[in-house]
Formats: sequence, C-alpha cells, structure tokens
Amino acid sequence: MIRCPHLLLLLLAGLVFDSPALQARIVRIEITSRQSPTFEGRLFGKVGAYEKLRGKAYGELDPNSPPNAVITDLRLAPRNARGLVEYAMDIYILKPIDLKAGNHKLFLEVNNRGGKLFGGLNNSRGGNDPTTADDAGEGFLMNRGYTIAWNGWDPSAAPVSTNLTISVPVAKHADGSTITGPSYEYISFDQATSTTYALAYPAATLDQSRATLTVRDHLQDTPTVIPAGGWEYVNERTIRLSPAGTAFRQSAVYEFAYIARDPIVAGIGFAATRDFVSFLRYAKEDDFGHPNPLADDVRYTFSFTLSQPARYLNDFQTLGFNADEQNRRVIDGMENWLGGGNGIGLNVRFAQPSRTERNRQNHLYPEGIFPFAYPVLTDPLTGKTAGRGAACSTTGTCPKVFEINSANEYWVKAASLLHTDPKGNDLPDPENVRFFLVSGAQHGTGNATTAGICQQGQNPTNAEPLLRALFIALDEWVTKGTKPPDSEVPRRSNGTAVVAIPQPGLQTGLVPQADLGWPTIPGITYTGLITTRYPLDFGPAFAQGILTHFPPDVSGRPAYVNFVSRVDQDGNEVAGIRLPPVAVPVATTTGWALRRAGFGENEGCEGAGQFIPFKTTKAERELARDPRLSLQERYQTHANYVEAVRKAARNLARRRLLLDEDVQKYSQAAEASSVLK
Repeated sequence: MIRCPHLLLLLLAGLVFDSPALQARIVRIEITSRQSPTFEGRLFGKVGAYEKLRGKAYGELDPNSPPNAVITDLRLAPRNARGLVEYAMDIYILKPIDLKAGNHKLFLEVNNRGGKLFGGLNNSRGGNDPTTADDAGEGFLMNRGYTIAWNGWDPSAAPVSTNLTISVPVAKHADGSTITGPSYEYISFDQATSTTYALAYPAATLDQSRATLTVRDHLQDTPTVIPAGGWEYVNERTIRLSPAGTAFRQSAVYEFAYIARDPIVAGIGFAATRDFVSFLRYAKEDDFGHPNPLADDVRYTFSFTLSQPARYLNDFQTLGFNADEQNRRVIDGMENWLGGGNGIGLNVRFAQPSRTERNRQNHLYPEGIFPFAYPVLTDPLTGKTAGRGAACSTTGTCPKVFEINSANEYWVKAASLLHTDPKGNDLPDPENVRFFLVSGAQHGTGNATTAGICQQGQNPTNAEPLLRALFIALDEWVTKGTKPPDSEVPRRSNGTAVVAIPQPGLQTGLVPQADLGWPTIPGITYTGLITTRYPLDFGPAFAQGILTHFPPDVSGRPAYVNFVSRVDQDGNEVAGIRLPPVAVPVATTTGWALRRAGFGENEGCEGAGQFIPFKTTKAERELARDPRLSLQERYQTHANYVEAVRKAARNLARRRLLLDEDVQKYSQAAEASSVLK
C-alpha cells in the first residue's frame, strides 16, 4: 500500500508520461474565451446556435518516434524533463452549442499565413474573427452542422491581431552551440519607397564579405553584384542600401545570400495539425483533465485549403502526417484549392514557408521539387523515387482528395505535373484523388476594373460556387461511398494540352501562340511566358532538410515537362470546368497576365489573370479589328444571353458541379446584368 500521496502522484504521472503510445500528442488544451452563442445568436436550420471557443493547445513530440523522425532538426531541439520537444499553438473552434444537433463532422480550415479563409464556402466576409450574424454569410457550413476548427501551424505567421500562430523551438547543436548556415532572400518591391528589408533569420555575422547582394531589372538580365559600399547591415535582422535612405528600385529583383543563425524547427507545424485533429477526433480529455470540447462527437474529418495551406497539405501527405502516432487516419477528405503540384518550404533548416514561387518570384526556394504527383514514380532527372501518396498507402491512412486549381496554377506553378509523370505523360487517377481545372480563372477572384501593376483588368471568375458543390461531393464520397465527379483537366491524350518550351536556367518557358490557339487581340500583348520546373540542387544534406547550397544553381539543368489548356477562338480555355462566365462568355478570361511599364514590363504578373471584354456590336468589333465575335453576334438579345447562362449552370448542376442555389444565383446575376440591355 502506498502511503505517500506525493509518491502516488509521481507514479500516476509516470503512467501518463512514460506510455509510448501517448508520448507525442496534445498534452494540454486551454480555452481562454468562449462566446456562447456567437453570431449574435443566429440560428442555423435545425442545428441551432453556434458557440466560439478560442485558446491554446500545447503539444509534445518524441524525437525518437519514427513518425516524427522526418521533422528536420527535431533531434536538435531542446527537450523537457521527459525528453520531449514542446510547442504551443493558437486554436479556434466554431461548434454547435448542441453537438447532438450537428452532423458530427469536423471541418478543418487550414489557415493561410495565420489568416482564416472563413468567407469562401460561406460566401461571407467573416474575417479573422467571425462574430456577427452577417459574418456567417449564407451559413453554408453551419446550416449543415459542421464543427469548424483552426490551429496555428506556420511559425512565420505574424503574431498580430487574431492571426493564428505557433511557437516552436530553435535548434542547437548537440553541445548547445549555435547553428549557422546559408540563407537567401528574394527581394522585390513594387513601389519606390522602401529603404530597408527585414531578414527572415538573424545574420550570424555582420561581415559583409560573407554576404552577397545582387540586382537586376528583368529575370533574363544578368545579376549585378552591389559592392559593399552600396549596402549595409542596419542590424542582424535588417539590411539597407547606402547611403541610408536610398530606396530599392521599383520592381527590380534583388537577391541576398548570407550566413544566418538560429533556425527554428519549423517542420513541427506538420505534427501540430496532425496531433490537434487527432486530439479532437479521438481524445476525451488532456493530461490535466481538461475536456476535449468535441469528445465523442467527431465521426469524419475534412479539410479545406486555399493556396499556401494547400501546398502545406500536399507535403503533409508526402511526409506521412495523415497518420497519427497510433496509426489512425487524421483527415478523411481534403479539398485542396490553388496548391498546384507544389509543396511548401516548411520542413527545411532556415525555413521560409510564407514564400511562394511564380513566374517572376521566389524561384529558388524548396517548394516546386519532386515528387509532384501522387503515384510513386522515378524522377528521370535526379533518379529519386517518391510519390505524394506513398506514405499513406503504406499505413492505410490515405484521405480522399480533390485537387482543384485555377488556370493560373498551370501557367505560373506548373500544376500539370500534379497529374503527369515528370516527362509530361498523363497518369491515371489514383483511386483516392480527383483533379479539376477551373477554366480561365486566376489565383483567387480579381476585379475586372482594376489592373494594378498588370496591363489589363483582373479576372473576376469566382470558383466558390464550384468549391461548394465539390465539397458536398467530397463529403458524400467519404461518408457514403458515392462516386465522385470525374477529373477534368487538360490531357495530352485528348489533345487539350499545350506543352511549354523551357528556357534553360530561368525557371520560365514559352507557350507558342499558334500551338495555344491564342487569337491576336488588339492592344493585348502575348508573350507565352510560363513557369517551368528544373531540378534544384540544395546540396548533399538536402535529404535531411539542410540546404547547403542556398540558393541553388539551375543553370544548364534540363526541365520537367509541363503544359496548359488549349484555348478556343476567343482565347478561353477548352479543358477543365467551364463555369458560366467562361461557358457563356462576355470576355476572354485568362489565368495569366503581364506586368505593365515601370513594374518589370511584360514579365509575369504573378497570381493575376486578365478580363478582356468583347465589343458590344459587330461594327465596334470590326472598327477595332477584334477577331472575337461581339456580344450582339453571339446572343442577339439579353433574353438569349440569360437563357444560355441558365442552361450552362443547369448542365453543371447535373454533373454535381453546382448546387441548385448557385444555379439560381447565376441566373439572377445574368438577368440583372447589362448585357445587351
């Protein structure tokens, strides 16, 4: 019999903390605020009112556990008394007050650089702290009873306002000494007022001979080294041009290579999401008796991502994090929007996960690297063998996945590699994945009247109605086994793909105008600029996440093969899902755009597309020498246009690519439009 209560507590603690099955997990959940009800008491169908929980979750990881061994520098992180590595993250939950009235499904919205994407599927402007009745928008998710959760995962997310952040440790050598290594900054300001630049990591030395700053105006230019007298360190985290007050040249490309110190163990961000969702799904309480707010409720888990977090979930799968440490599936269904075939530079030393590469920016970061596709393939350019679905296939924890991309991802992020081999040959769909191109869409939704630094107004094609329909299809695939819609992407096998011609060493290529079928439109510049992929050599230690050659050298390296969709006589894409604005067009809409004079003219305008309106009458068209038919020649009357939109929307609904309520919205918008009125 144990008479000492303190000894009994120690033994009980040993049972908790020494159990191998429990070592890597969320050990404490702290709800710091609860708003019940939230949304000003608004009721959602039969589900009723929702409540909002905000707080923190604290996790621990065993560096010796095989599922965690893939995390770069985890073994070099400081450990607590139990030999475990600690981290803490913000959490945010919206749940039915009465969980029994909900649908027992968790909707994980993976935040983008700390910001929520709440408005998307709900068609709202809910912002980063949805609170009012209006913030709930149409209540798409709440009316259906989903619990919605967020967690911090990106250690580079700014700790401001209601951003979701995560705190991870700094890696040190085994003897406790500071780790240093090469780091790199791509610097470009689309204005002429910036005079300083903040580095992602502190410089290990302020000796300018250990760093190099270059500048060029266009990607095809040879970089010019700026001598030591032309720049200086303000401090270990900031550089500036000399003399002080000198502005960086507008839209010029500066590149800064230096020796940095104190890398954070950024890859913990993958384990944080794994363990948070696993806790909500499987645990009853934390180690201190605090209840799981969703205990015994979650039967299915889904995720929704947009852009950066879609790339995060691509690597989340590749690295095996969809299996928790008890080998249970974490996420059942993933809707990945705008991720392309890219990963995210999170699980590397001196990680900068907020970066992303496009036609002109950030080409040399570890984002667009093999593997790109789900099946296990051998890379003919490097000899490596890998696949995004390999890890989950081994553990039997693969999710159902919808990979959805705009035309922009095909033009600026080589998205075709997601569903081809490295030589550009079409691959059959994996059993658990479907692929969709949103024809003629840019990266997100643009404003047709706003060009910004681009040459044309941006593309307003809005994919959210499609995303809602596909999410319902994903849910039914996961929960009912209902066959999902077929993939709709450009394929070489059916002649809808147009292959890019690479420009060695520049990470860009060209799509010939004749091959694409692009019409010559007065006042519109066509260069065929497209992003291509080259093997990036970060050095012999890159397999362990350590970049010894940073930035890498790509000069003279062969390219992977990628392609885009062919276009019709209007310049609108023929492959993919043609939403009503593309199927019944009033303009040419593209996924690519070019920069205007003063901002790197004729180089890629990154995530933007174009909206190039048709003329109203045949006379106007002929006067402008525009080869595209006018609105009058196409539709004759406003009523005919409205009927064409209605017919296109209904056709998409029959294919389970639009919901009935969104069919009505398209019809109403066409009726309210000024087309041929």
